[in-house]
Amino acid sequence: MPVTAKSWFLVEPKSSLEEREWELPAPGGAEALIEVLGNGLCHTDLGFADGEVRTNHPLPLVLGHEAVGRVLEAGPDFAHLVGKTVVVPAVLPCGDCDLCHAGHGNACPRQKMPGNDIHGAFSSHLLVPAGALQVLDAPGGVDVRHYGVVADAVSTAYQAALRAQVTPEDLVVVVGAGGVGGFAAQICAALGAKVVALDVDEERLALMARHGASATVHTAGKDARAVREEVQRHAKSWGLPSWRTKILECSGHPTAQETAFTLIGRRSTMVQVGFTTAKVTLRLSNLMAFDASVHGTWGCPPEAYPKVFELIAQGKLALEPFVVLRPLREVNAVLDDMRAHRLKRRVVLDPRA
Repeated sequence: MPVTAKSWFLVEPKSSLEEREWELPAPGGAEALIEVLGNGLCHTDLGFADGEVRTNHPLPLVLGHEAVGRVLEAGPDFAHLVGKTVVVPAVLPCGDCDLCHAGHGNACPRQKMPGNDIHGAFSSHLLVPAGALQVLDAPGGVDVRHYGVVADAVSTAYQAALRAQVTPEDLVVVVGAGGVGGFAAQICAALGAKVVALDVDEERLALMARHGASATVHTAGKDARAVREEVQRHAKSWGLPSWRTKILECSGHPTAQETAFTLIGRRSTMVQVGFTTAKVTLRLSNLMAFDASVHGTWGCPPEAYPKVFELIAQGKLALEPFVVLRPLREVNAVLDDMRAHRLKRRVVLDPRA
């Protein structure tokens, strides 16, 4: 049956989100109606709100793509999900195209992203395609709302590690230790790699030293050459050659992207995880000279989520130190905090608080 939702709409870029009540229809045969328990706030949401990135769905649009919630109702094809707690992947593939069948659902050309292609989770309720929903059985003592960040920040970090083919024999350099980067460092350490975390914020680096990083490099005030030399000293101390180096650029900042590219050595692999609309100048001939490779990565295929849940359940991937809860009604204030770089943790918005 239809439900009245309280949602925060982006009506016009560069304007505050507006709270509205509206009626969500009953789910169709392949849809699910979800009561939102928590939704992570991402820099992409800020990009949409500020008009730096255009949404695929016309405005007004409910933003939010990092949801965890409880299935209230589902179409006949997914009635077994009713009553289940689920993580809603930020990338919802169609499940029926060639890329989906090949295991690359995160690159599906018909994918739906809440808060971009369809109404999102800055809301009390959410209506989404049900095929990609991931049933969650959170371990005791873990706040289920924290799993909102798994929908994007954590799962995207895991997919980046898969894209880089991280192994226990590797050195992983995480450029940008906040948000996605903090989870990427933990995941790569859980996979057995040596991790060096790079960031301009000493507080973030101190946190990463306790959660996954074997070494840290404070990059503020240092040029790319000095950063590279420091990373190379760590690699040499561990006996790891350049061809075992995997570089994950997670900040999306142009300077960090340039720094990440300078870290490429012989047979190194770089994966671009962060996003920016800014242009950067790179000498692509480095890839030729070093026989190196650079990959992009987007989202995470739904079938990879159970492994992420497993890492959390095993205590190898911590959420709580990297997450803070705020009421959804404070969303505009939180966006302002993000603009001013005042946030130290990933915010999860609770519509019931």
